Amino acid sequence: MSPDVSIERRYGVVSADERRALGGLEFVQRLVTGALPLNTMARTLGYDIVEATAGRVIVTAAPSADHLNPAGTVHGGFAATLLDTCMGLAVLTTIGTGLSSTTLEFKISLLRSLMPETGPIRAEGIVITSGKRIGTAEGRLTDSEGRLLAHGTTTCLIFDR
Repeated sequence: MSPDVSIERRYGVVSADERRALGGLEFVQRLVTGALPLNTMARTLGYDIVEATAGRVIVTAAPSADHLNPAGTVHGGFAATLLDTCMGLAVLTTIGTGLSSTTLEFKISLLRSLMPETGPIRAEGIVITSGKRIGTAEGRLTDSEGRLLAHGTTTCLIFDR
């Protein structure tokens, strides 16, 4: 699914009943289209979920002065959140109705400093494996020139909802 710039975003929590009724891919695709609200962290950090296919999710954002740490660079937690989001949602796209997933652990490597001047960035999560109880994914954070800014891996627990 490709981004639609005309989507008016809503933020909040999806009810447990609604979540339980959807397979993972359908859930994430509804986040992309705006049929479901994004989480409030997306509003706080200014990121958007723009594409979701089976085993792959793309999240976009633009670092700003609101994301700076005391040293004047974008806080590493910003990159970590984007990578955790794209990788975790990529795993979620591979699971069926009545199931959910959560991050057990993730690791990231920050390769370049992020600054407000970095401009738009893209986090792409791709599933490595997804089983009955565990899913793994890798993520890449790149700038508009395709330069690798950070990368990571995650392990997610898959469980009955």
